[in-house]
Amino acid sequence: MGRSLGDCAGVLLVGKDKLVPMELPIYVVDAFTNRPFSGNPAGVCVLNEPISDELMQKIAQEMNHAETAFLLPTSSAWSLRWFTPACEVDLCGHATLASAHLLWSSGRATGELCFDTRSGSLGAVKNEHGIELDFPSEPVVEIPLSQVSEAIGSEKAVFAGSNRMDFLVQLASEAAVRRFIPDMAAIASLGNRALMITAKADADAEYDFISRLFGPNVGIPEDPVTGSAHCALAPFWAERLGKSSMLGYQGSARGGFVGVEVVLERIKLRGRATTTLSGTLHF
Repeated sequence: MGRSLGDCAGVLLVGKDKLVPMELPIYVVDAFTNRPFSGNPAGVCVLNEPISDELMQKIAQEMNHAETAFLLPTSSAWSLRWFTPACEVDLCGHATLASAHLLWSSGRATGELCFDTRSGSLGAVKNEHGIELDFPSEPVVEIPLSQVSEAIGSEKAVFAGSNRMDFLVQLASEAAVRRFIPDMAAIASLGNRALMITAKADADAEYDFISRLFGPNVGIPEDPVTGSAHCALAPFWAERLGKSSMLGYQGSARGGFVGVEVVLERIKLRGRATTTLSGTLHF
């Protein structure tokens, strides 16, 4: 009698006949927050040896968070890759913050961290701000407002720009950012990873600017808190506000704060994180 698909659950087919059960430690870490069930949750999977891209993508689909990070120790650093439920991405701030938190809190690492990624070498340290990430600056280049008008709908755009990953649109007010109702089909038609909308914070706000981000092309309708987007938001608002150190608020349903500092062609991203789940993947 042949095996059914159900009979093969919990094993990995290796070669022609060999069936090898596999287990991997997996965690969920809420990033850019100091309390559970807020900020942006990321899956974090710690590997002892490489696994295939296909398997990483399947695990990310199973986790179904905006990103799942895959960590593999190397001789001098940690290899770090990020997958959404739909694809691998070039840069992710919240899953990097989550990874640093997990490595320190689990005792797998101490001191300064270095991650080898598709966006080069990224650093992480612990200081009075919590966790500070060293990321590349990703400034936007201005584009015609007409290029994003369909995606913005009835809201008035003040500025539009793009970088290698995303579109950035400045709206007239914080209220406009908060009330914005995304048209996912129109946003997807723009191409690129995502559309971020932003505005200067209200005068009585504790933060400097507000943003939201929508990424239907990578399987993320609205991202709760996007660290990598702040690599564009930081230089954008530094120029307009005349300050290099700022606090951003991402106004999603979960919400979260991202501290930023522009240092030449690098961006310091600052925040905290907390582990909400730990377990084992069986397959």
